[in-house]
Amino acid sequence: MTDLKLTSFLAFMGLVSALHAVEAPARALVTSTQPAGTLDVSLRHEVDAAIDRATQWLASQQKPNGAWSNESYPALTGLAVSALRPARTPAERNVIGKAATFMTSCVQPDGGIYQTIPGRKGGGLSNYNTAICMTALHQADATGHLKTVQNARTFIAGAQHFGDDAYTGGFGYDKATDRAYADLLNTFYSVEAMRVTQSVEDLRPAGEKKVDIDWTETVKFVEGMQNKAAAGTDQEGGFFYKPGESKAGTLTNKEGVVYFRSYGSMTYAGVLAMVYAQVERDDIRVRSALDWAGAHWSLEENPGMGSEGLFFFYNVLAKSLDVAGTDLLPAPDNKFIDWRQALAKKLVRLQTIDPKTGHGYWTNEDGRFWERDPVLVTAYVLSALRRL
Repeated sequence: MTDLKLTSFLAFMGLVSALHAVEAPARALVTSTQPAGTLDVSLRHEVDAAIDRATQWLASQQKPNGAWSNESYPALTGLAVSALRPARTPAERNVIGKAATFMTSCVQPDGGIYQTIPGRKGGGLSNYNTAICMTALHQADATGHLKTVQNARTFIAGAQHFGDDAYTGGFGYDKATDRAYADLLNTFYSVEAMRVTQSVEDLRPAGEKKVDIDWTETVKFVEGMQNKAAAGTDQEGGFFYKPGESKAGTLTNKEGVVYFRSYGSMTYAGVLAMVYAQVERDDIRVRSALDWAGAHWSLEENPGMGSEGLFFFYNVLAKSLDVAGTDLLPAPDNKFIDWRQALAKKLVRLQTIDPKTGHGYWTNEDGRFWERDPVLVTAYVLSALRRL
């Protein structure tokens, strides 16, 4: 190669290298060869094996009518369906098909997907059940359940609370109870359902009005559950359950002002709700929430709640950081947490394997929030594993 050609070639390669540097910034390395945000081959095999064991276990627990667990709450079946998909075999497709049949049997004249439970506080949890079931049906077969999902969207949109109070823009368990109420858990599930199923609006018949929620008011409601600087550096950026209540309790500052403690599961739910509401990832509300999460990082507990709601915490942690596109969670002292690696190792280690069948499941000895139910907890974990 002549000197002129060599010089031109090197200049060209320098330009290519510069372009790569702009288009694909270097990712931090876990080892000299393992990029952050990915699982090494050995751990990937362990995760896949855990998923297979859990899939087999859930399939074996399905009832003849297609439901799982407590049939009064079809959301439990919906969570299992979302965890099982995508179906890889005819047998798995059959399991999901039976579950879809059960969920559609719970469709009510108002478009909601729930069972009526007279006299129960919170009613039949109509909003909670509908949001989860419509998401599962859409994921399982968007075309086959089109009208059911469209009607469910109308139901959810009608459940958004509006009024001159702190609950405006949010969602509660059951609007039929006719009381001012909304919380971050139900709001997270509702905005997830509306965002995941939004494509069905383009398939409504000509002339039929499209349905959506008031996303601006939703963001205002969600932001209201985020602690600000006045709550103290240990609470700032984190989220709590609803206006006037944190499941993690309260704290009182030296001026006698009461604040509601931030905790892990609601902080990740807050992040996910904002991202689904299309709040930018570099928005200060999202960044401060992730800063709180990194500063309080733990997989030994639901930060601020101990063992209560631990597996929902794992579930929403994986979903929120995945949807937010966060490979490395910022931690104090300019460190970063490779959350996928850490969570994968933890969940694989916690799986209980049935020695007779080889199937695997998870359960929480702390029964608060229904987490002693292995179907619910296994659905939570299986969904989390599929995000890794």
